[in-house]
Amino acid sequence: MHVQIVLFDGFDPLDVIAPYEVLYAGGTASAGTVSVELVSVEGSREVISGTGGLALRATAMLDPDRAGVILIPGASGRVGEPGEVPDQVVGEGEWCRDEFIPVLLGRTLTTELPALLAAAMDNPEVTVAAVCGGSLVLAMAGLLENRYATTHHLGLDMLDATGVHVVDARVVDDGDLVTGAGVTSGLDLGLYLLEREVGPRIAHAVERLFAHERRGTVWSRRGPEPAAL
Repeated sequence: MHVQIVLFDGFDPLDVIAPYEVLYAGGTASAGTVSVELVSVEGSREVISGTGGLALRATAMLDPDRAGVILIPGASGRVGEPGEVPDQVVGEGEWCRDEFIPVLLGRTLTTELPALLAAAMDNPEVTVAAVCGGSLVLAMAGLLENRYATTHHLGLDMLDATGVHVVDARVVDDGDLVTGAGVTSGLDLGLYLLEREVGPRIAHAVERLFAHERRGTVWSRRGPEPAAL
């Protein structure tokens, strides 16, 4: 399983590093069955996060034709006060620090990312995953209509408005789409991908190494629909 984690200007570092470390450790525990790299739409470059100007280097260009997993993080920026409105139209302008998260996410729509993600979602050999606001990137690009997904609890209403079947769960498995909720859910999402694609023994070994116990039940459409409780 090869995993491409996508970087864009203003990304949230924990959305990237948490699954990266889990999946990298999974590769070590499975004798190289899992590989992981940081990519961007533009190819190899330093990409500045939305947290204190911390930068990570993308080493390759996002390739939607490569089998495996493509993982989209959310953004790090200002949530804003209730009723506060961004000064600029979502998606406009150049990146700068402390922008509103919707502006950062919306700016990805002005790049080649939506087209590449659409190609990835049409590829039967690719699973698309997202952490936190990464689900909103996919939804704003029109790629999640009638799909089941989750995101950070502050973005659930926005996700619902795009035609997504919103599930308030830490990790949601909708087949070739796997999404995680708040930023630390990247750990759980990474462990679940290891369990699903490589096996529970590898996932358990990494879980013990990181001294982290996954929370909640991964939601999927398998099984009967529950009656009202």
